[in-house]
Amino acid sequence: MTRRATPTQDGLRAAEITLQAAPGQPLGKADAALPVIEQAVDVAMAALCAEAVGVMASMQEITLDYLKTRQQFGRPIGSFQALQFRAVDMLTAVEQARGMALFATMMATEADATERRRALSAAKVQIGRSGKLVGQEAIQLHGGIGMTMEYKVGHYFKRMTMIDQTFGDADHHLSVLARLGGLFGETKAAQ
Repeated sequence: MTRRATPTQDGLRAAEITLQAAPGQPLGKADAALPVIEQAVDVAMAALCAEAVGVMASMQEITLDYLKTRQQFGRPIGSFQALQFRAVDMLTAVEQARGMALFATMMATEADATERRRALSAAKVQIGRSGKLVGQEAIQLHGGIGMTMEYKVGHYFKRMTMIDQTFGDADHHLSVLARLGGLFGETKAAQ
């Protein structure tokens, strides 16, 4: 076994592991491995969706707290209506992501692989889009401090970006969903 470690954009680590002439027995039938691997990936995607909701909720909470405490023109910047609208957009995106993460969790062990894939792809699309919106708004509303190494929001945004890329980004999963006929499938949608 050889391992090549590398740092990731969000400060974590990844590794490429190569097995050559590894001793041992196969864990199952050689022609039946793909469905097992696909289900394991789907469960992992559901877990990442849940982590993403936690990351987004943290960014939204930190940003809201900042809007309440940062003073400009003698009052908190959160008192400005335009910033309140942006904060509401962040909350809406977090809640949309939360709903899809719950759906992904519920469907992660679905026996029908096509239905499971539809659900997980739909969740990844919403999680990716919501994460991008929440992260960008958090950075913008914090101003320059948002991307400094000393501030949490920038780290959360990097983690959110890595979650979106893992197992395919929102655009990839949107194309998967399109190939599968949408969330409800062509036959169900026509009924």
